[in-house]
Amino acid sequence: MSFRPDLAGRRLLVTGGAGFIGSAFVRVALAAGAGRVVVLDALTYAAQRESLDGPDRDERFAFRVGDVRRSEDCAAALAAAEPDWVVHLAAESHVDRSIERPAPFLETNVLGTAVLLEACLRWAEQAGREPPLLIHSSTDEVFGDLPEGVRATEDSPYRPGSPYAAAKAAADHLVRAWGRTYGLRWRITHSGNNYGPRQFPEKLIPLALLRALAGEPAPLYGDGGQIRDWIHVEDHARAILAAGLADGGGRAFCVGAGEERTNTELLGLLAEALPAGTPPLRIEHVADRPGHDRRYALDPSRLIRETGWRPTRGLAEGLAETVRWYRENPEWIARARARSGYRGERLGLGLRRP
Repeated sequence: MSFRPDLAGRRLLVTGGAGFIGSAFVRVALAAGAGRVVVLDALTYAAQRESLDGPDRDERFAFRVGDVRRSEDCAAALAAAEPDWVVHLAAESHVDRSIERPAPFLETNVLGTAVLLEACLRWAEQAGREPPLLIHSSTDEVFGDLPEGVRATEDSPYRPGSPYAAAKAAADHLVRAWGRTYGLRWRITHSGNNYGPRQFPEKLIPLALLRALAGEPAPLYGDGGQIRDWIHVEDHARAILAAGLADGGGRAFCVGAGEERTNTELLGLLAEALPAGTPPLRIEHVADRPGHDRRYALDPSRLIRETGWRPTRGLAEGLAETVRWYRENPEWIARARARSGYRGERLGLGLRRP
């Protein structure tokens, strides 16, 4: 079985569509034949309106500034989209920031999800139609630290180890509860670590890449032996489509590419992808983050078996493409830094009191 997504004119509301994963998903959805894609995004520090420069030229696309924590914003976006699917990607996502300031993660990832779920039911009742399918993007981090040789499945117990992971786990439980109690149709996708173009430069790959291009050392937490399962953002976006098109009712799907690497190994691959003439990538070991999980890994067998989805990019190929994109788009990087005020400083060493 091979996976060729066909949305057949479906109408989509995408929360967080100006973010890294969201903007990639919007592109993939339009290419797969979506009839209408409406983005709802609060344009927080990591979101870039310019990340949607291609979709902006498509008559099927519309953008609305709004916050999933506000019921009126969700209601207006639902009325504008009249969606068959709501793809929920709006979230605070950086673990280091969650360690310093947990509150925004609880407000957006938990409260925002509850507000959106309720808005979907209310809109459907007022419109006299079935509620849209709610596809919630989760993470492998909800399953916590895994021993060597074990990969998380959809039935693995939740053991979140950071404020970010706990907030995403709570959101997952809300989605399931709204499905069981109110009959809302749902899917949950658990992905590994995403990488690719348009990722905000606080994350490991763009941070290390931009440091290397500037001749500066790349920070590496602890001994660099933490293992992550890496997936290209467009493969993840295709997996979200696959999950939405899969048969059955409320379902969860693990989205892994089988590209497990230690952080040290990852930076070695990144160094190999740098252009000739770039100074050698230097590593600076820094204090580890509190409660840093050692290993994440996912078993995508269900998604592959039921939909035919498979990752299309190996890690080395994807890193080379990512390096090219960042080298060719300095204006995007400059705007991201200017809007956010982020300059690559260390985050996540402990709780920061207001």
